[in-house]
Amino acid sequence: MSDKAVLVTGAAGLVGNVVRQKLEKQGRAVVAIDRVDRSADGQPIIPCDVNDIHRLHAVVTDHDVDAIIHCGAYSGPMVARDNPYSMVQVNIVGTANMLELARVHKMRRMVFCSSTSAYGNTPEGPVPEDVPLYPTTVYGASKAASEQLVWTYFRQFGVDAVALRLSWVYGPGRTTDCMIRTLIEDALARRPTRVPFGADFHRQYIHVDDAAGALLLALDAADLPRRIYTVTGGTYHTLQEIGDIVKTVLPDADIEMQPGADPVDEVHRRFDISAVERDLGYAPSFDLEAGIRSYADWIASRKPNAGAH
Repeated sequence: MSDKAVLVTGAAGLVGNVVRQKLEKQGRAVVAIDRVDRSADGQPIIPCDVNDIHRLHAVVTDHDVDAIIHCGAYSGPMVARDNPYSMVQVNIVGTANMLELARVHKMRRMVFCSSTSAYGNTPEGPVPEDVPLYPTTVYGASKAASEQLVWTYFRQFGVDAVALRLSWVYGPGRTTDCMIRTLIEDALARRPTRVPFGADFHRQYIHVDDAAGALLLALDAADLPRRIYTVTGGTYHTLQEIGDIVKTVLPDADIEMQPGADPVDEVHRRFDISAVERDLGYAPSFDLEAGIRSYADWIASRKPNAGAH
């Protein structure tokens, strides 16, 4: 483990913030950057855009950085849906900038936070990393394109880079569109949840703590037999089954779902995560009930009257 600093991009975001916290708890030097100057938990962050290549070089030089965990990006297909050009600039060019930093400054490793959206609709599972990718959104395409850059920077320039395809991330800190968050918030507010789809639609979630932990495993692995890994929470449930787990955690929840696929989501069969388990020693620490409970506690703590049920 190096005593030099780790650059964490997107350090004010959901995954990046937890990555920063974990590194700091390990006593490691962290250089946290984002477009804002403070994290959700009030910690100072260096304001720096992932597309400001000159400032990025200056930050890396000034802080003796020798590794990157790149979480800075638009965080899902629901974000910037009507601004695909910006998605390309931030997600693809931003990743290229991180790879350039790693190449020019001869860093020991660059870890890229990719997404299972890169797959598009998948064949029958278990789905390995090597199936053809057919993303259906610009977001998914931006992740697939960035993965190709990760691979070619490794092959052409010897940059020790790796991409982790994270499935749907949930848990404390997530405030953007998330079915689990909606179910919890409705239950805490004693609102019924009525969803016109999802009873038979599968989704594979991963708790934010497990997502961040997997990125750290990739950062510190002595050897990387692959350059792309899929990482999920190890579960494969329908949204109705997930709703039933929410009811276990919050008995006042009133949830009804109709059959059918999510009209804005892709169909993902069960992903094969044996490679990340074998090569990186990854194992999810949160099952869905424990993860939903942690998320519900966090949401309730932000809503003073929510815990009165």
